[in-house]
Amino acid sequence: MILFAGMNIITLTTDWHQRDYYIGAVKGKILSLCPNARIVDIAHNIPPFHHQKAAFILRNIWTHYPKGTVHIIGIQAESKEKPLIIQHSEQYFIMADSGLAGMIFPDGPEEVYRISSDNEETLFPVLDRFVPVACALASGKKLKDIGQPAGELKTTHPVRPAIEEGFITGLVIYIDSYGNVITNITKDTFERVGEGRPFEIHPGTGSILYRITHLNKHYYETPPGDILALFNSLDLLEIAIYHGNAGELLGLDINSTIRIIFKK
Repeated sequence: MILFAGMNIITLTTDWHQRDYYIGAVKGKILSLCPNARIVDIAHNIPPFHHQKAAFILRNIWTHYPKGTVHIIGIQAESKEKPLIIQHSEQYFIMADSGLAGMIFPDGPEEVYRISSDNEETLFPVLDRFVPVACALASGKKLKDIGQPAGELKTTHPVRPAIEEGFITGLVIYIDSYGNVITNITKDTFERVGEGRPFEIHPGTGSILYRITHLNKHYYETPPGDILALFNSLDLLEIAIYHGNAGELLGLDINSTIRIIFKK
């Protein structure tokens, strides 16, 4: 048994459904190897193999966790390559080499290792490989004692909005449980391109029926059932319907186009 030092946190982010046995098995093995671990469920039920949704969630949560936190990421965990152990800002991230690392860390992770283990086949790498490594890190073992420098790894970077003279064309990158549509258009980009000019936001097809010409500071500034746009707590452009579901009404999904036209 690995002796667990302190009260380190091990988080789980997966594309498993709650009704499956996978989550329970992984939690059981964590508690068997490191009984004092605090297990935090970041997110489950992410659509299978959906790196973009997983990356959005992880990119916007990890900075709120304390040093020493170990994040187990069970998204497309089975891979021909040895799994990755990433150390970034004194936290650890264990994941498959699937391109997800570049989406979580757009400027690149600080240190990347591969798990040093035999090549024994497993159909449940999160349980058989990720969990023992997570508990070893939580116990205070050094990264160099568990892994070896990764060398090259698969890298997929987040898609950035396209900028033209007087236009921004962005994409939907996340739709939350309220149906609020979050885009990849940042407040900084909007202000830099717009230069204070009047604008029209065209969600989806750009129909004149669904154009937005001002920004809210709060959701409640718009009557229930009306469409609104604001920059959310992440400083990303968000389109919503107060007390409604913008994603469904506007027919928007991940990678749908959002276009902003600035007037001369």
